[in-house]
Amino acid sequence: MSRRRTPATQVSRRPKSLKPTQSRITTRRSGRGRARGSVGRKGGGRPLEREPDETLIAKAKRCCHCEADLNDGDQKLHSRYDKIEIPPVKPIVTRVERYAGHCPCCQGITLAPVPEGMDAGSPFSTNILALALYLRFTHAISYKRLSQLFLHLFALAISEGALDAMFQRAKPRFDDKVAAILARLRKSRVIYSDETSVRIDGKTCWNWVFQNKDVVIHVVRHSRATSVVTEVLNGHRPALWVSDLYGAQQGHADKWQVCLAHQLRNCQFAIEAGDMVFAPRMKAWLLRVCVLARRRNELAEATRRSYKRRFDNDLDKIMALAPENKHGRRLRKRYGKIRDSLLTFLDHPEIAPDNNSSERELRPTATYRKVTGGFRSNWGADLFAGIRSVVGTASRRGQNAFDAIRSTLGASPT
Repeated sequence: MSRRRTPATQVSRRPKSLKPTQSRITTRRSGRGRARGSVGRKGGGRPLEREPDETLIAKAKRCCHCEADLNDGDQKLHSRYDKIEIPPVKPIVTRVERYAGHCPCCQGITLAPVPEGMDAGSPFSTNILALALYLRFTHAISYKRLSQLFLHLFALAISEGALDAMFQRAKPRFDDKVAAILARLRKSRVIYSDETSVRIDGKTCWNWVFQNKDVVIHVVRHSRATSVVTEVLNGHRPALWVSDLYGAQQGHADKWQVCLAHQLRNCQFAIEAGDMVFAPRMKAWLLRVCVLARRRNELAEATRRSYKRRFDNDLDKIMALAPENKHGRRLRKRYGKIRDSLLTFLDHPEIAPDNNSSERELRPTATYRKVTGGFRSNWGADLFAGIRSVVGTASRRGQNAFDAIRSTLGASPT
């Protein structure tokens, strides 16, 4: 006969597989009843398509219990869901037989006109070229893998040499588009800029980006000097410039906003290197500034001026410190030189206090470099920069990368 434990003799044992924090979380959730899914995410699955291609209606003909017949009045909708399929993709080949007419009167020859896109030359259409460019320069797929992808997924054989020739023929289209974007950049009031390394034929080069809320320009150059900025701006001097502390990025605009995100990282490095006097206080000051920057557009001009005076007074106290650590002394010397450029965004709230938007534009370049190892030729690097400029500018208008490439090549909308 089993003996039932009294409440006093019952022992609560936590499963060994659960950590203490996990146990507490499980207990708290179980106290509320049934779990409602992960925190911060509403369940429910994929929403139904608004316009399905087909609708399958399934109704029971007879009862599965007693075999009685069921009519439409006995039916009630039980569930509604979508099943999605991709049909086999096969290229469409159009044979063009073009005739030349010989005039019996003047003996002249008249070549029959053909529809747009059906001219002699490459057998591959603009849509195929756009897809190849998209996969190559947006998803960093190598020539060999790209050739295999077309063969395996689309039953279309394209050699690596044919892909290379297609890309070279497409380059002038992107050069024209980039020229139009560059003309808009040279009229911009605000410019954010940054650079990252790339490899061309085994040599280190630099991918520069110049962007704002309307346009993006990428250029790949062998130099990291000021001459690149001078070449791109071509005499234009914007009102506001946002960048890091690299020397070639300075002195190109009337006002300069230093990237505060970089300064936070530099302060953290100094703290980890042993500075307990200057860097911790400077980091706390920068964090307060960054928190305020999130609502800079909501503040009145007088409020922003008040905050700026308060931050300046606090910075005076921080600059009065005398750190002994070399990294703290280096930071103190730096901010003594550039303190006028730390709070520019409070006078001009249309700019951000960081250069994160430029870093996001350069992230695909870093991914491409790591996946492919770089470029074999200068024209390939220039084409990459052109495509990134077109895609980045199109994203400002809500257009995706593939559609931006297709429209640049002149493809008709789907």
